[in-house]
Amino acid sequence: MKHLPNIITLSRIASSLALMPISLFSNFFFVVYTYCGVSDILDGALARILHCNDEFGARLDSIADIVFYAVTAFKILPVLCSKLTPSIWYIITATVIIRIISYTAAVIKYRRFASLHTYMNKLTGFFVFTVPYIIFLPFAKTACMIISVVALIAAAEELIIHIRTYQYCADIKTLFRRKSHET
Repeated sequence: MKHLPNIITLSRIASSLALMPISLFSNFFFVVYTYCGVSDILDGALARILHCNDEFGARLDSIADIVFYAVTAFKILPVLCSKLTPSIWYIITATVIIRIISYTAAVIKYRRFASLHTYMNKLTGFFVFTVPYIIFLPFAKTACMIISVVALIAAAEELIIHIRTYQYCADIKTLFRRKSHET
């Protein structure tokens, strides 16, 4: 049972890769896509319930998130290019730049890839996950603007946390929650 969360995470990686050949916005796409989202919630919840959340599981979860986002971006980016306004793209670009700086700072500081499981990152993940479901709705541009701003705030928060903490802790929930090992 203690390996179940990691098995679910590995299935998310496989399911994410399985999205590549599936026709975009088809029913099967949404079934697999939804499984990826549900499994992301389920693996972490099970790890906490079974008391088997560990460094390996956290890293595996981060890898699964990156694979899922990369595949999803590859599939959906052409649609988003035609749907989103330049101002949204400026915010997305700023967010990506801040994320790259944040990850680079973490690698330099902690000597490892470090992605935090903050509330803002989780909210961003949920919002970004909704994009394929809402992209053709009348309020899609407004929703994507809000999602982009939330993502920018999350990226900035993660960068500030990396700058202000002495050692890596993946489970820091917010910039405002201080732990004894932080600054």
